[in-house]
Amino acid sequence: MSKAQNVIDSPNANTTFMVWNLKANVEYQETFKDLCTLITNLNHSITTRFPKTNSSIVMGIGHDAWLKLNLPKPLPKELKKFNKIEGDKHTAVSTKADLHFHIRSTEKSLCYDISSNLTTILDKIATCTEEIHGFRYWDGRSILGFVDGTENPEGAKDRSHFALIGNEDEKYKNGSYLFVQKYIHNMDAWKNLPIDEQEKIIGRSKADDIEMSDDVKPSNSHSALANVGDDKKIVRDNMPFGNISTNEMGTYFISYASTFSTVFEMLTRMFVGEPKGNYDRILDFSTAKTGSLFFVPSLDLLDSFSE
Repeated sequence: MSKAQNVIDSPNANTTFMVWNLKANVEYQETFKDLCTLITNLNHSITTRFPKTNSSIVMGIGHDAWLKLNLPKPLPKELKKFNKIEGDKHTAVSTKADLHFHIRSTEKSLCYDISSNLTTILDKIATCTEEIHGFRYWDGRSILGFVDGTENPEGAKDRSHFALIGNEDEKYKNGSYLFVQKYIHNMDAWKNLPIDEQEKIIGRSKADDIEMSDDVKPSNSHSALANVGDDKKIVRDNMPFGNISTNEMGTYFISYASTFSTVFEMLTRMFVGEPKGNYDRILDFSTAKTGSLFFVPSLDLLDSFSE
């Protein structure tokens, strides 16, 4: 049975997210084989050497890169170019992205070394377009001050069920659809809101993360629109990031799902609205600057890419 990459791991204290685009007119194949070998080796080595750091690397591959790298066909059923989702006021933008790396550890030094090792190989064939350094903020809160990921499935069994492909796509079993967005928050505007107004936008209490009852929660609150049902959950590993001096603070939204259609439904509800026009109020304070879809192959498939 094929094993998954470290998709269902919990968010860690330190995270580096890297997005790379393949260069034109270069030979990819041998370098990509070396990259797949490196990821396997690094994951094994850091688990052996630093077992208490919960460190891991997960690689996702975009639609265009899958074709350029001559990876197996037919492609995973829902791997495609992400097209923007445009509402009356806000847009979930689409940005070009070929490879995505999700690096986690309790030790910031390991995140740095892993990123450096990956870059040494990738520089030959690709250009880094995003490098985000995420951090754990208090008890797992976003920089807006509310607990993030409350609706995540809990336990390895449930996280695997919602994050990993099962028998419905046997060739890509234990793979996962990875979707990411970099959000920048208008912190000045957010801080000027009274706490009770912030709570209505999120749909939960700020201090102790208690969800509002359905008869109190606004229909355009984040928790009302971003959750599409108990049978359609995703695994979120969001992390805050930012630079205080430039006032560019944000959230890196990252989700793993057994089907991208679940994520697409969630995004449509947020940006277009349910009903149309009743969009997620958090978008008045958080702007999506990127949006990209990837496929995370199983470890066995990743090993086959290195042969």
